[in-house]
Amino acid sequence: MKIRVLIADDHPLFRAAMCQALGDIVGPLILQASTLNETLSQLEANPDIDLVFLDVKMPGNDGLIGLSEVRARFPDVLVVMVTALEEANLIRKALALGACGFIPKSASIECIAEAVERVIDGEQWLPESVANLNDDATETETKTDDFSVKLAMLTPHQLKVLRMVADGLLNKQIAYELDISESTVKQHVSAVLRKLNVINRTKAGIAFKHAMAVHE
Repeated sequence: MKIRVLIADDHPLFRAAMCQALGDIVGPLILQASTLNETLSQLEANPDIDLVFLDVKMPGNDGLIGLSEVRARFPDVLVVMVTALEEANLIRKALALGACGFIPKSASIECIAEAVERVIDGEQWLPESVANLNDDATETETKTDDFSVKLAMLTPHQLKVLRMVADGLLNKQIAYELDISESTVKQHVSAVLRKLNVINRTKAGIAFKHAMAVHE
C-alpha cells in the first residue's frame, strides 16, 4: 500500500514512532507537522496527501477546531484522530465532524495497520474499547453530535466567521480581519444560522464552543 500520509502531532518522539510504525504499511511518503498551521500548510503544499493522523491537542488546535478546519478546506483528505483521550463523547463528535477513525496513542502497530487499511477502504475504524459508542449517550450528547453533523456542512469561509463570532467579534471586526465587506460577513452569518438551525449568533457561538470542547 503506497499512500501519502501526514502525521500532525506536537510531540517529536511520537511522530518518530508513528513514522517507524507506518513505514512498512504505507511506504516512505510520510510528512510531519507539529502545529495546526503547519498541518494546513502541508495540506496546501501537498495536494496528493491521502491521510492525516491528527492529534487532538497541539498548538493552534483547540479541541476539535483542527478537524473541522481540515474537513472544511480539504474534504477529500481522510482524517484519523490520534489522542490519549479515549472518551466516547469526544469520539462521537469527531466522527460527526467527518473523522474516519480514532486511534489511541497506546495502539499497537497491528492496530495502526488495521486502521489504515480500513479507512483507505472507505470504512470507519475505532478501538474495541469504544465500539459501542451510542449505548450510553445522553440526550445532551446526542444533540451535540447532531450539531457537529451540521457544522460539517459549513463552507471554509462560514466556519471562519463562526469561529470569530464564538470569540465575540462584531461583524465590523470580522470584516476587517478577513478583509471582506461587512455585508458579506452578514451574509455568512445568516447562512451559518440557517445551516445550524439556531436563532441568533450568541446561541451559535455557544453551541460551537461546546461542540469543539475536549474535556480531559
